[in-house]
Amino acid sequence: MARHLRIALLVDPLSVLVRGGLHAAELGRELLARGHEVGIFGAPARLLSEGMPLRADSEPRPAGGARVLGFRPDAVLAYDALSPAAWLGSRIARRRRVPLILVEAGAFAGGSWLQRSLWRLGESLWGAYVRRTAGLLVALDPVAREHALREGFSPSRMKTLPQGVDLQRFRPGIASRVLVEHKIRGRILLFTGSLEARAGLELLIAAFARTVGQRGDWSLVLAGDDHAPPRLRACAERLGVGARVHCLNVEEEDLPGLYASSTLVAAPALEDGAGALEIARAMACGRPVLASDLPRLRYLVEPEETGLVAPPGDLAAWVAILQRAASAPEARRRWGERARRAAEERFAWSRVAEAFEEAVARAHSHGAPCADPTGARARARV
Repeated sequence: MARHLRIALLVDPLSVLVRGGLHAAELGRELLARGHEVGIFGAPARLLSEGMPLRADSEPRPAGGARVLGFRPDAVLAYDALSPAAWLGSRIARRRRVPLILVEAGAFAGGSWLQRSLWRLGESLWGAYVRRTAGLLVALDPVAREHALREGFSPSRMKTLPQGVDLQRFRPGIASRVLVEHKIRGRILLFTGSLEARAGLELLIAAFARTVGQRGDWSLVLAGDDHAPPRLRACAERLGVGARVHCLNVEEEDLPGLYASSTLVAAPALEDGAGALEIARAMACGRPVLASDLPRLRYLVEPEETGLVAPPGDLAAWVAILQRAASAPEARRRWGERARRAAEERFAWSRVAEAFEEAVARAHSHGAPCADPTGARARARV
């Protein structure tokens, strides 16, 4: 194990409820378990003790420079490379003469007008300063890596590490209280996540209706953290599968059982902005995955090994992969077993934390920034 370290994790408040906040919480817990001292700044105060999900009304811990300096960190990890957290991390790292490691989740890549505007603001105000200071950038997937490259960070000072998963919480063999309560039996095609338009759920309902939805032993479960929009119920009724499509409002604690009790997990995203964490958790529960062939999802799903992929929005292709997976129980079993092994090899937080320890050591050995030495930067198209 690396030497004992005091590690400050700086999370931008704008991304605390998306990938950055979740990653910081879980990484912080694992680093604590490995004997390091960890301070999380810019995130809810009870982040480390309460678990998920993050509460939007939690009182934030201030991320002021004096508070972080008072923690006396040996290394600073700041989330989102052009965020205010990255700027503050740069200041702290320079004052303390310690490594700055940026963690790029790509949360704002292709985001809303407001998010793109904030990205441009960060680039203009402190982009060059952050690039000169950072010793290493850790991208959580290929989309985040490409985002960082467009921000001007050098690939020679970049490392890609996947989002970790708690393999004790998400594991095979867990029963689902939710399915029992709703009296949903038989084989389950499961979707979890936001029930927004870009999730591709109308396409999934249509593919279900043309295949296993015509049988009495399959159900489609759409599990979100909010009530389902009427358009999904209307779509299911129009296609004649209303009785077999279940839209459930579930809590974070219900997800392990849902994944473990499903037959197939689907991620039919139309855009490369969602579904990655859901896929990793499903794989940890030993479930085969059907996913859109998008860079962020293809990074996790290996076709014919842990599931199948299809072009986003292509109904005929989704019908084909769903029909194939549903009619091949031996392949499903094999994909599920390989998915769990892949999760153990790639997503275990112990492995992720060890890689971050190595990243800190690497950053200690490199005093130079991770900016492109030519100064050239490909501007992101916004």
